[in-house]
Amino acid sequence: MVARKSLKGDYCPSARSLDVIGDWWSLLIVRDAFDGLTRFGEFQKSLGIAKNILTDRLRTLVASGILELVPASEGGARMEYRLTAMGKDLFPVMVALRQFGERHLFAPAEEHSLLVDRATGQPVQLEIRAQDGRAIGPDEALIVKVPEEK
Repeated sequence: MVARKSLKGDYCPSARSLDVIGDWWSLLIVRDAFDGLTRFGEFQKSLGIAKNILTDRLRTLVASGILELVPASEGGARMEYRLTAMGKDLFPVMVALRQFGERHLFAPAEEHSLLVDRATGQPVQLEIRAQDGRAIGPDEALIVKVPEEK
């Protein structure tokens, strides 16, 4: 098996982000953490993932600052995984992935889970906006690259 190349020093913020959360198991763990799962066994049951892979992904997410290990709320020796502020910043990423799946990966009448506002029950919608409030899409955005060293 070929070792994965680290993107930690890349100039692109997307590449650096993928270095931390760029595999599907990590994103599914984050999804489950947003759904309120906190325990190793809960993640394992939800995902059906091998324990050694789950252990590795959880360690990486903790080391990267996405999750933290905290004492269980009911006390004792048990520990729980909780999203950090950094981990919670992945919320728009998770919403964007959901919306992509809803638009492109389900048949028109096919049922799927819904993300709704807890207070109103209304569906959540992610939009990209410029600083002046205008909604923008890919045709209105430009990535300003770091100049290449000579």
